[in-house]
Amino acid sequence: MYAFTLERPATVADAAKLAAAGGKPLAGGQTLLASMKLRLAAPEQLVDLSGIQELSGIKKEGNALVIGAMTRHLDVGASAEVKSAFPALAWLADHIGDRQVRAMGTIGGSLANNDPSACYPSAVLGSGATVVTNQREIAADDFFQGLFTTALQDGELITAVRFTIPKRAAYEKLRQKASNFPLVGIFVTQGDAGVRVAVTGAGNGVFRHKGLEDALAKSFTPEAAAGVKIDAEGLNSDLHASAAYRANLISVLTQRAVRKALG
Repeated sequence: MYAFTLERPATVADAAKLAAAGGKPLAGGQTLLASMKLRLAAPEQLVDLSGIQELSGIKKEGNALVIGAMTRHLDVGASAEVKSAFPALAWLADHIGDRQVRAMGTIGGSLANNDPSACYPSAVLGSGATVVTNQREIAADDFFQGLFTTALQDGELITAVRFTIPKRAAYEKLRQKASNFPLVGIFVTQGDAGVRVAVTGAGNGVFRHKGLEDALAKSFTPEAAAGVKIDAEGLNSDLHASAAYRANLISVLTQRAVRKALG
C-alpha cells in the first residue's frame, strides 16, 4: 500500500466533514482495501465509519425496514425481524460472498461501491427502496448510475436504507465459483406499486427489466416469465459466460425467483 492516514470519527457530521475535505470513507473495506493493496487506489486519508454507532442497526417502521448503512451482511442475514418481514432480503444477505466477507461487509459500503455484480444493489432496485444520506433521500431508480457510479456527491454519506416490505419477494443467483459474485442475480418483488425485477451481474450495472416486469404484472407466474424473450445485446460477455448465456440465465433465474416468491 501507499502511505495514508486513518481517521475514526464518532459522528456522521464529523465523518462528512472529513469526506468533503477529500477523505475516503471506509465501510467494510472489502473492495477498497484490496484495491489499495494492489495499488489500484491510493487515498491519502481513510475515514473509518465503524466507530459511528448511529450508522448500525435494524428497525421496523410501519410497513418498512430501516437498516443502518454500517450494518454487516451477517447481521442482516441473522436478524429475526428481517427474516420475518422480508425473508428474501435476509436470504440475500446470508448468501453474499463467504462468511468472512459477510462478517465485514456492510450494506452502505456495497451500495456506495455499486459493483456491477454485487447482490445488494439488486435488492434495493428490485424493491424500490430509498437510500437515506446525511443530506437527502434518494429513490433507488435515481441512485444507481452505471459502473461503480452512484448519485452520491462529495461528502455525502449513506446513513441508512429504507425498504418498503413487499407482498412477495425472492432472490435467485448463479454464483461464479472463484469469486462468489453472482454470474447473474435476479431480485423480484410484487407489492402495492406493482412488480419490479432487478438484474445484477449481467450488465455494466444493476438494471430493471421492463419486459419481465410487464409480463409478471399481468400474470405473476413462472410461465409468464418464461414467455419473455431476453435480448443478449448489451449484456456482459467474458471468460465466465457469454452474453447469450447470461440472457438465458436471466430468464431461468427469474422463473425460479417467481416460483420461490409464490411459495
